[in-house]
Formats: sequence, C-alpha cells, structure tokens
Amino acid sequence: MKRLALVCAAVAMLGGCSMFHRQMPAAPAAPVAAADAAPAVETIPFRTGVSSATVEKMAKQQGCTGGQGAGLITEPGPVEVYRMRCDSGKVFMARCELRQCRQM
Repeated sequence: MKRLALVCAAVAMLGGCSMFHRQMPAAPAAPVAAADAAPAVETIPFRTGVSSATVEKMAKQQGCTGGQGAGLITEPGPVEVYRMRCDSGKVFMARCELRQCRQM
C-alpha cells in the first residue's frame, strides 16, 4: 500500500498522465538540394582488368552480351570485382580471386 502511495505521489509530481499526451515538436524540414549539387549516384569510370576477358566469356555463357565489356569496379589486386551491363538491361557481376572467377 505504501508503494502505491509513493507511485501516485510521483505521478502527481511529474504531471500525471498528461505527460504522455503531449505532442512532439515537428522535425525540421530537410534542406532542399540545389540544382548544382553533386549527383546522388556515383559513376565509376570504365577500367579493364586482368580478368576482363574471362568475365566477358562467363557473361556470354549466361546470355549477357553488349556494352563496353567487363569493367573492373574495385582496385586491382588479388581479389577483384567486375561488372558488365547486358543488352537486356541486366547486370552481370563476377568476383575473381587470383584470376579464378565466379559469378556473383
């Protein structure tokens, strides 16, 4: 009973249940992007790699042809990732580790 009295007193001191019905202030509006702002999508320049021809052959076996071919999208090294855009609009990607490539 004493605990109930303490809880009631604490609730009364804190403003009762009305504290749960207060409206939160509105969040500030997001800033409007300027016309000369940077594009939202970063483009990667096309680069060939040591396994580009291998990835292009793999893509052709999957029915993916066209475009510039397989471009390297990571830094050259022991593990590389290649991407090729197909005529159909799909994207073929492969991961090559020490020139051993697998479709992603």
